[in-house]
Amino acid sequence: MEPSKIKIKIQSDMTDAMRAKDAERLGAIRLLLSAVKQTEIDKRTHGEHVELDDAGVLMVIEKLIKQRRESIEHFRVGNRPDLIAKEEAEIKVLATYLPEQLTDAEVEELICKAISDSAATSMKDMGKVMGILKTSLQGRADIMRTSSRVKAILSSN
Repeated sequence: MEPSKIKIKIQSDMTDAMRAKDAERLGAIRLLLSAVKQTEIDKRTHGEHVELDDAGVLMVIEKLIKQRRESIEHFRVGNRPDLIAKEEAEIKVLATYLPEQLTDAEVEELICKAISDSAATSMKDMGKVMGILKTSLQGRADIMRTSSRVKAILSSN
């Protein structure tokens, strides 16, 4: 498996953040590298070394961003603007490693194409459509929003 170019960039950025003494950025990058390393350890079988590819690293980044967004919601309820700011800063750093985000129109186009390609006609076909979309949207669009949109389209058929 080819080493992750994203992971190499993250490691390089960590060095740059250390040199610049950018503690906030450095903390977010270390958190990300730690999550990537933990995922690699969790995927090991029989002691073999596993290294995530770009798709695997993107999944880790998306998971961390999702966790931060959930935390922000909890901190809003708890009236903790200090913690909200910290989580938003981490999201900003993490998002720099994601590919360019698709516009709503581009996502809509991909949804229509996936529905057409899978010959989906009802909610029973949701899994087929999302299976097609998952690879093309990886890191480029919010999967939960896309899923909701697919549900709306399929339920109106």
